[in-house]
This record gives sequence, structure tokens and C-alpha cells, in this order.
Amino acid sequence: MDIRLLRYFIAIAESSTFTKAAANLHIAQPSLSIAIKKLETDMGLILLDRSMREIALTKEGQILYEEAKKLVTHFEYVEKELKRLKAQGPMELSIGMIESAKFWIPKVLKSIKQEFPEVHIEIIEVLGLEDINRALNKFDIHFAITNQLISKREVKTLPIYREKFVVLLPPGHPLEAQPQISITDLNGEAFIIFKEGFQTRVDILNAFRQAGTKPNIQFEVERFETACSFVEEGLGVTFVPENYLKVSATSRYTIKPLKDPIAPRTVYLAFDTSRYLPPLVMRSMELIQEFFERVEGLGE
Repeated sequence: MDIRLLRYFIAIAESSTFTKAAANLHIAQPSLSIAIKKLETDMGLILLDRSMREIALTKEGQILYEEAKKLVTHFEYVEKELKRLKAQGPMELSIGMIESAKFWIPKVLKSIKQEFPEVHIEIIEVLGLEDINRALNKFDIHFAITNQLISKREVKTLPIYREKFVVLLPPGHPLEAQPQISITDLNGEAFIIFKEGFQTRVDILNAFRQAGTKPNIQFEVERFETACSFVEEGLGVTFVPENYLKVSATSRYTIKPLKDPIAPRTVYLAFDTSRYLPPLVMRSMELIQEFFERVEGLGE
């Protein structure tokens, strides 16, 4: 399949007219029309509905557009990667990361820098499932450290550790004298939870459901940092992973273990198996796995 023809087809799909697409591509409109006709002939399919003023995609055209976008993005990434490898070697690493990874990621980055002293590392915060899928699809990151359950066939997830939830209570809360907190103790309490699309929200709601009750949700947030600050201001209670608090500054909230047997959340390495990953990236993921093999009981 000619990648040039796919680029032309994408341009038409996104411009809706041959005139605009040709202008964006800096080619003559007749040449573009001939190219698209050739693509349709080669595939034996009608890809464009030309019956209206603005061109629309047929059902087959819509499918090709969605897949062509992935193919062209991947082709351009590999092309760019090979040029960069030729010019300077594999010296860039981009990692997507959840908040609670802050307590251990510096140790692994130190190991990566020891093996690859010249590497430039970029850390991108990817919290929700949509963030991760977008970052992987657009090749913004090489891999993600996430607690999200990703069901895409091309994305592989490797479990690396588990971490327990704890309860955060505001200053002076009546329950702060108790050694442990059960979920039913929180009936009626203003609860701070995470937005739709976050696996942590699913885990928390499941825990309440198993306890036969529901949280009194008053606030929905995206970050543990925000949830913790709300608790400090007495706006409610929340659950956060215990490991996140290992790097938090001294705070005024009270941390209590949960009495209920809530399953710890699993943290994964997630990467796109359909994408070329340089040796640097593969070795970096190995170093992360080796780190957790050495640190027994982390997050348990």
C-alpha cells in the first residue's frame, strides 16, 4: 500500500473537499483526484461519497481513514526514529506516570542514567484511561506506569507491584482516635472521589459496594494532591494509595489503615506492542521490573 496515497486520502477526509486538500498538500487538484481514484481502484472499494457538495466518507472510507491515521502516524514515527538513531543514537526516553510512582521512580531513573549517561528523560503525568490511550496512540510516551486496566489488544500490561489504600481524615475528625477505620464508619461522611475514567474511582466504589453501602460523594477530582488538600481543609474524607503519602509533604490530615479487606490496586507497565521500541526503552522497562524484584513487599 502506497503511504503517499494514504496521506492524500487522510487530507481529503479531514478537508471535505478536493480543493482544500490539494492546497494543504501543495499539489494540483487533478493529480489528487487521480491519486484517490487509483487508491479506490487498488482496493476495489468506493471510499468517498461524491454526491454532495462536500465530500463524505463511505462506511469503508471511514474504516480506512481510522486505520490509515494509525499507519501513517506509525510510519512517520519510525521514519523520524531511524533518522534520529542515525544522527545521535537512542538518547530519548519518555515515560507516562501516575502520581504514586513518585516515591520510587527517581531510584530507577538513576539506574537508567548510569547505563545511558547521555539519555534525555521526559516524565509526563498520565492519570486517566483516556490520557494513557491518547499518549500511547500519539507516541507521546514510550510506556506508561499506570493502575488503569487497558483492554486494547495491541497494548501489553505487565504487573509490577501492588499498593494498599489508606483513609485520610480531616484535622480533629471524631474517628481519628480509632486505630483502624471500616468503610461503614464513613457512612454519611462527605467523600472526595476521583473522576470517571480513573481506575481508582472504580476500586473505591467496589469497596463501598462490597461493604453494602455507598459513599456520600461531594467532590470529584483528578489528582491525589487535590484530594489531600481538600481533606486538610475539612471538606471531607478520601482514600489514597499508601505509597503516595511517602513523598507527600508534612500535612495536617490523619492517616488511618482500612479495616475492610480491600484488594490493593495493581500498578502496571503498559506499552504498545505494535510500535518499534528502541533498546533503551526495552532496557528501561527491564530495570523497573528488576527494581521491584529486589524490593520485596513493596506496596503490600
